[in-house]
Amino acid sequence: MKTSWRTASLVATAATVLALTTACGQDSGTTAASAARNAGATVAAGDDVNPGGGTAIGSGNGYGADGAQDSTAPATPAGKLTAASNPELGKVLTDGSGLTLYRFDKDTAEPPKSNCSGDCATTWPPVPADDATAGAGVDRALLGEVTRADGSRQLTIGGRPAYRYAKDVNAGDVNGQGVGGTWFALAPNGKKAKSSPMPGLSVRKDPKLGDIVVDRQGMTVYRFMKDKAWPKPVSNCTGACLEKWPAVAPVAADDTAGVKKKGLMPFTRTDGTRQMTVNCRPVYTFSGDKAPGDTNGQGVGGTWYAVSPDGEPVGAPGE
Repeated sequence: MKTSWRTASLVATAATVLALTTACGQDSGTTAASAARNAGATVAAGDDVNPGGGTAIGSGNGYGADGAQDSTAPATPAGKLTAASNPELGKVLTDGSGLTLYRFDKDTAEPPKSNCSGDCATTWPPVPADDATAGAGVDRALLGEVTRADGSRQLTIGGRPAYRYAKDVNAGDVNGQGVGGTWFALAPNGKKAKSSPMPGLSVRKDPKLGDIVVDRQGMTVYRFMKDKAWPKPVSNCTGACLEKWPAVAPVAADDTAGVKKKGLMPFTRTDGTRQMTVNCRPVYTFSGDKAPGDTNGQGVGGTWYAVSPDGEPVGAPGE
């Protein structure tokens, strides 16, 4: 980092439904109207506890004990900063190790000032300014620094002091997003990275399975080979099966991305509830998938398979 950009103040910079006919032979008069939308914005819990046994984040003043000075050693150097893509937050600022950088709503940018110290700085380590450089997608002019109460120099982005989160352990983690309603991932311009809900159904590239359909939460969507599509969709997953393989609720056709539109419609199950289909095939999620990206249901019993964008079962025998 060069001294030319170390300044105390910086320049900051339902739904239209696809009208399908009886392509799947669905119930007369049944359309995709009133399609359900699942809430998908990621909001981190505000009850995280300081790993070192300190004040709970999100309680009291929202970050830790007031008035305490930093008691921890300087954090790992920032290295080359990069604007990384996050599926829910868009572009977020990451350090040289790929860890997400955050901003604190109780800090100020003009002039830059950190109000996170003591226990707060243990849970949210300040990012040192010493070796930070601008990488891809980062404007070098927005990088600066602020001198903390303990004399250390903290990196600022657009005047906003930058932090890491102690519970982010892997590159790309955003566990600090929304904590206490005051901590947010940094966008490359120093503003808050904003959550943007995923479509009700979309496509993601799995490293082993290729392009597969996922729901609004990013959970893998599956087909049951014992179901029927013609002359109308029929689900043969009921009772205990349905508890293990929850049916995907109806989604408006314009609330999808990358999924084949033909045969993309809901149908009425025998129990009276509505379920979504892709290419007229009923679709489900799997209770054994605990996080976005999991594909634990793939191939279960030789009858359950992830769904391709055109509704075919991925990796099924003969496919």
